[in-house]
Amino acid sequence: MKSLFDFIVEPVGQRYNNDVKVGDKSLIINTQVETFKSVNNIAKVIETPLSFKTDIKKGDLIMIHHNVFRRWYNVRGEEKNSKSYFKDGLYFVQLDQVYLYKRKGKWQTINDRCFISPIKSNDNTVSDQEQYLIGILKYGNSALEMLGINEGDLVGYTPNGEYDFVVDGKRLYCMKSNDIVIKHERQGNEEEYNPRWAHSG
Repeated sequence: MKSLFDFIVEPVGQRYNNDVKVGDKSLIINTQVETFKSVNNIAKVIETPLSFKTDIKKGDLIMIHHNVFRRWYNVRGEEKNSKSYFKDGLYFVQLDQVYLYKRKGKWQTINDRCFISPIKSNDNTVSDQEQYLIGILKYGNSALEMLGINEGDLVGYTPNGEYDFVVDGKRLYCMKSNDIVIKHERQGNEEEYNPRWAHSG
């Protein structure tokens, strides 16, 4: 059972991450299927596509678009699976819906994707705890390396191109290589910012 153009995957755990651990209690943080931030986006690869070669192998964990496992209500109020649903808890995933894959315990990016860790703001005059449009490159790619931008570098990026993901308990921004517009010199006092909700549990 293989697809020509899509990966066949299954969710790792439940389709939704609706609760967090607070001490020895579980707190439900979402009760709506439409809320994309609570959708699980880690999948296990059951089969790879037939029509092209990829570094991703059968059995790998991948981080995917939140709409793959997401459910929704139609105009009659009936709850439906996403269009990615195949059968028996399996889903189709297109290559452009895959952002990371795990190899030897480390996440690797796909194509022109990269992930940025936001940093804490040093400006006490604003309420936002996060520095605007500046972060540390956590997961890079070969295109950025050719430009001399490597993991651990402090970079600036364009607005509205970043999408947040929780990767191993840390909130990171996913974006494309061309969203990175500048490499800053590190001062040594930059501190990564991770909101408490990202690593609760």
